[in-house]
Amino acid sequence: MATMTGTTMHYRPLNLARWLIWGFTALVMAVLPLLFPGGFAVTLLSQMGVMIIFALSYNMLLGQTGMLSFGHAVYAGLGAFIAVHVLNMIGAGKVWLPVSMLPLVGGLAGAFFGVLFGYVTTRRSGTTFAMITLGIGEMVFASSLMFPDFFGGEGGISTNRVVGEPFLGITFGPGRQVYYLIAAWCLVSMIGMYAWTQTPLGRIANAVRDNPERVEFIGYNTQRVRYLVLILSAFFAGIAGALSALNFEIVSAENVSAVRSGGVLLATFIGGAGVFFGPVLGAIVFILFAVALSDLTKAWLLYLGLFFVLMVMFVPGGLASLILRQVPLIAAGRFKRMLPSYAQGAVAGLLLLAATILTVEMIYKVQVDSANGTAMSLFGVGFDAGTLAPWLVAGMLWGVGALAWRYAAARVRAMLETGGTA
Repeated sequence: MATMTGTTMHYRPLNLARWLIWGFTALVMAVLPLLFPGGFAVTLLSQMGVMIIFALSYNMLLGQTGMLSFGHAVYAGLGAFIAVHVLNMIGAGKVWLPVSMLPLVGGLAGAFFGVLFGYVTTRRSGTTFAMITLGIGEMVFASSLMFPDFFGGEGGISTNRVVGEPFLGITFGPGRQVYYLIAAWCLVSMIGMYAWTQTPLGRIANAVRDNPERVEFIGYNTQRVRYLVLILSAFFAGIAGALSALNFEIVSAENVSAVRSGGVLLATFIGGAGVFFGPVLGAIVFILFAVALSDLTKAWLLYLGLFFVLMVMFVPGGLASLILRQVPLIAAGRFKRMLPSYAQGAVAGLLLLAATILTVEMIYKVQVDSANGTAMSLFGVGFDAGTLAPWLVAGMLWGVGALAWRYAAARVRAMLETGGTA
């Protein structure tokens, strides 16, 4: 790429690695439903795509600008409500708009409410900002029951995404067609949010996060920066909300609830708010817990809570930080020497995971589901949770796992300190 400054030509080479990464991302999105063609798998992938956009939009506030929000679901939810009303109008013939462009409607709606609410919330920062967003979130959630004409009451508003004449056979009826629409918008949104991080506004947002006083000293209005970032974040959250409305064909008060705001906070923190791709990882993990694991056990919220607590205690930088820690090892050629120690840690972790699952499921069976008897099956093995033997097995797994983890952790630390020669 050539640029001209005065009369001098400068050549700036293309960032090949960046093009490869985005190209690989697009390829993975295109291939995944072919590798996992089942209906449940496609639905799971669709929800991951929506959550990725939602988490990345939240990270514009938390990770990029240092704004902890407890009400981000307001913008995604209200964007979803506007989108579902517009979709119903399209179905009634009152409005003409391609269904594929409906996420843009949700984004504009989210940005509108970002302008409205952001003017109030961004006048303060830190804990005060967080408390104001919590209050606005509760206010909107309460309004969802007070204005049934717009919010649909407790039942919400249902819709039908198959409207208008099919274009090239695309009706958005089959789940795979909806997935590819979500994937396309997810890719575009990811690129847009990454590009924003490279703009002057994105850079000054990082400065506001790190040292707002110095930003004020050099002449920038930090409140205005926070306000603009919130509007942009609300725009992408609205896109996620509209895609969710298309995917489920229903929008309810749950879309603007504190539970959904808390969910995106968990996803962003688990993945790593300090790295751009961190929320992507967090969104995938969160959906696996909320959708896949919830089909296997009723105690999935407990597992999610335990996982989040462990992340906060031992990996505060999120999953992304674990990956980034390996980059210097790979560059120095030390990663292969770390693999045996990592394998020991993985075995110890699996033992502790098995102990946790066995303990939780037996407690749940005995305390909550004992009316149906105490016989149960886990890992393909049937046993009676009311007898002593499985509890002794759980205790043994805890003891062996804890000792193995302690040894493996010490081994990993020694290898890192000695450069892989311990």
